[in-house]
Amino acid sequence: QVQLVESGGGLVQAGGSLRLSCAASGSRFSIDTMDWYRQAPGKQRELVARITKDGITNYADSVKGRFTISRDSVKNTVWLRMNRLKPEDTAVYYCHAFQVSRGDYWGQGTQVTVSS
Repeated sequence: QVQLVESGGGLVQAGGSLRLSCAASGSRFSIDTMDWYRQAPGKQRELVARITKDGITNYADSVKGRFTISRDSVKNTVWLRMNRLKPEDTAVYYCHAFQVSRGDYWGQGTQVTVSS
């Protein structure tokens, strides 16, 4: 069983930056992919960024060029650096981890609010 603990959310003005962190623990097996999702009020949860254990990344079009996902696979930690934040980035951000043949896991979420 993998536990995910997120940190780093908060309130920031438009154009500012935040860095989210997610630490995974509780499993001796490697984690294949780690992602950040977000869910804004009244909207569906959406994938923001993904990184594989080999370091391959992909991003939602809305955040390309502004957000950067990175990972330390030894420490099972993933970060999301968010630059040039916009009010439409306001959401609860969730860390997600996937292990092949074992399943997937979610963090509790961290609020990011961008004021205009």
